[in-house]
Amino acid sequence: MDLWMKIASAGLLIMLLWFLYPRAKEWLEHGPKAQAGDWQAVLLPIGLVIGFVMLLIAMV
Repeated sequence: MDLWMKIASAGLLIMLLWFLYPRAKEWLEHGPKAQAGDWQAVLLPIGLVIGFVMLLIAMV
C-alpha cells in the first residue's frame, strides 16, 4: 500500500474515533444498568458453546 493511502487511512481512523468518543461516553453514563439475572443470561449460552466445542474436539 502506498504511503499516502496509509496516511489517509490513519486520518480516517482518527476522525472516526474523534466522532465516536463523545457518543460512547454518553451511552456509558446514561445506558441501562445491569440487573441481578443478566450475568446468568450471558453465561449460559457461553457455557453451552464452550461445551459444544469441547464435544467436537473430543469426537475428533
